[in-house]
Amino acid sequence: MSTQHRRLPATAVIREVGLRDGLQSIATILPTEHKREWIRAAHAAGQREIEVGSFVPARLLPQLADTGELVAFAKTLPGLFVSVLVPNLRGGESAIAAEADLMIVPLSASHAHSLANLRKTPDDVVAEVARIRAARDAAGSKTLIEGGVGTAFGCTLQGQVDKQEVLRLMQALLDAGADRVSLADTVGYADPAMVRDLFEDAVKIAGERFWCGHFHDTRGLGLANVYAALEVGVNRFDACLAGIGGCPHAPGASGNVSTEDLAYMLGSMGIETGVEIDQLLALRQRVAGWLAGETLHGSLWQSGLPKTFGQSFATA
Repeated sequence: MSTQHRRLPATAVIREVGLRDGLQSIATILPTEHKREWIRAAHAAGQREIEVGSFVPARLLPQLADTGELVAFAKTLPGLFVSVLVPNLRGGESAIAAEADLMIVPLSASHAHSLANLRKTPDDVVAEVARIRAARDAAGSKTLIEGGVGTAFGCTLQGQVDKQEVLRLMQALLDAGADRVSLADTVGYADPAMVRDLFEDAVKIAGERFWCGHFHDTRGLGLANVYAALEVGVNRFDACLAGIGGCPHAPGASGNVSTEDLAYMLGSMGIETGVEIDQLLALRQRVAGWLAGETLHGSLWQSGLPKTFGQSFATA
């Protein structure tokens, strides 16, 4: 094995976020039973971390109105770590009551994006995390809190986002009581050099509490950015089956890194994910049928696995 491969993590985790980040970005409202089938099949394919929805008012995101039911179902699957997104204390209380394993609180490092999306400044969100932590502790809950810093590489509204502001807000989230922090390229502005530079400093600050990288493939650099994060030791990444998702402030932009493409890249490099890619591709075909008329992305489904896959390195 080459030096290039030896210095990368031996294992990686793909957190499926299609049921939340993907579905909230499209018009189709997927029936709850189809979502259960998706979760069941993803689990059977070896995925062990799934973001099943978001505790937001149904009138705002009817696509995610069944999040409580999905948490309850997902918790019945052995070894599955169940995440939800929560925008505020009320959502956090719902996550605690549902006994989700982890709640993600999104914070935008772009002040303009934060005000447009949440009607709060980034520091208002930090204060909300402190309130959520207090509620979590008072309830004796084991639900972990992840502070997710979005627009970490720039923003369609504000333009440039200062690196030091991103790191300041990440530290502020930890100080406010977040158990984990993550960084997201919400609108697909990042390139591998930017990722390596920011993630290296982020890991120095957060250490093992740095949890996840979230990349969009808006300009075709999603997988390259994952590779740059791997080089600094990050080994957990968000991804959406069929590359659905995106950002409402980047019209026409393609969505998140495709789960199946990411699983293939990692497996091809000998990085263990535990994911059975053939099963993942079969699930993608089912989901594509459910989302007929929606724009899907990804490359692996078009060409399949190469005959040489798994011959150079040990894979799942």
